[in-house]
Amino acid sequence: MVYRADALFNLLDSLSGNTTAQSVVELSLNAPFTRQYSSLHDGVDNLQLRGSSTEMAPAATGAPPMDWVGLIADDLPRPAERPFWLLGLDTTPAVRPFAETLVDRGVVYYPNPAPGNKPIGVGHRYSVLALLPERSPREAPWVVPLRCERVPTANKAREVAVEQMVGVLTHPRLPLARELSVAVVDSYYSHAGYLSPVGGYEHHVVIARLATNRTLYRVPPPGTKPGPGHPRWYGERVKLSRAETLGPPDDTAELDWYSRSGRRWRVQLHRWHDLRMSGKHDAPMHNRPFDLVRATVTEAQGKPRFQRPLWLLVLGSRRREIALVQAYQAYCQRYDLEHFFRFGKTKLLLDRYQTPCVEHEEHWWQLVCLAYIQLWLAAPLAVWLPRPWERYAVTEAARAVPGPGQVQRQFERIIRQIGTPAQLPKRRGNSPGRAPGHCPGRRPRQPVVFKRRSRPKKAA
Repeated sequence: MVYRADALFNLLDSLSGNTTAQSVVELSLNAPFTRQYSSLHDGVDNLQLRGSSTEMAPAATGAPPMDWVGLIADDLPRPAERPFWLLGLDTTPAVRPFAETLVDRGVVYYPNPAPGNKPIGVGHRYSVLALLPERSPREAPWVVPLRCERVPTANKAREVAVEQMVGVLTHPRLPLARELSVAVVDSYYSHAGYLSPVGGYEHHVVIARLATNRTLYRVPPPGTKPGPGHPRWYGERVKLSRAETLGPPDDTAELDWYSRSGRRWRVQLHRWHDLRMSGKHDAPMHNRPFDLVRATVTEAQGKPRFQRPLWLLVLGSRRREIALVQAYQAYCQRYDLEHFFRFGKTKLLLDRYQTPCVEHEEHWWQLVCLAYIQLWLAAPLAVWLPRPWERYAVTEAARAVPGPGQVQRQFERIIRQIGTPAQLPKRRGNSPGRAPGHCPGRRPRQPVVFKRRSRPKKAA
């Protein structure tokens, strides 16, 4: 921390141990925050990490990305059972429907519980790239946020995701530039705009979900050329909706999957090697072959558990080093990001900061990620103490490391034992306040950005 370091440390401790505050300003009432509530907002406004890599390429927002990877690089858990580092990438909305003075608000995906309503809202979107540590099915779904940036309305989430992934893969403090890493993403990122630039890294593999209506292509046989001109890049079509176009798989596997209630399901996995998808002029995909994976979940009697199978692509030069079962299990762990988003919004006030300044809102999201990392680092110091009415209290008592909620309940005790680097506040006198007669005026109202596809004009 460069400016307002003591206030920011108090804010991080208050946020990490918060159990009562329902708004951001109420964090100043918690015991770890020893200052006035105005210091809370002053710290958020002046957030800047010491040693942030300002020489890195600027993000899509125009400002250099805030880099805290160097602070936690030595504490990242190395993979022990699987031979790769696992990364997760996704976006989440920050709905601000009544912030009329906030710039660059757009229409974002936001599930609406009312039946018949469109799942949309007005606000911002944030892209989060996190490390997914190894864990057993019964352990808490911890993640380690590495990058968090806002997605401007003038850019696509794929563009911001490419900058985030490239920044992490080339970070000097991380071993991802020389060791195998895998990124698991949803179907939005199974696009040439994301796969083409990211798939060119030698030690990086992408596992992305595919929609069931996609059309892929086989690699054309060598020597096949329709005539004079450019050689063929794509062979026969493979439609995921038509099983007869797939042909026999190159690899198969089966495994048992048990639900939390103990019910047993059977997962059948099939893999096809060396397929391609159509690309674009600025994002070619003919030089990015990948493997196709199909996962089918059935009951003990053989009845399908879901209406459609799960389709995955495995792209990268080292994709064959990842076994079929490892690829499926890695993608299943992608849902740990959803737990992080839910915990951040319900317990860490991730989307509760009310401000008309978009830079301050971005600072708040960075602070929440730092507070979550602080909880993750403090997890070995906490103990599992379930409440009497909590479900699965008996089975979860055997956890080696408590979850984020348990650590947050005990964080005030932990911070009292280990101490805080923040110094006690000192009175500096009363602020002179606003000059007499000064009137800042009304803030200008900002329009909501709507993206529309341009349609060709009709002929007269």
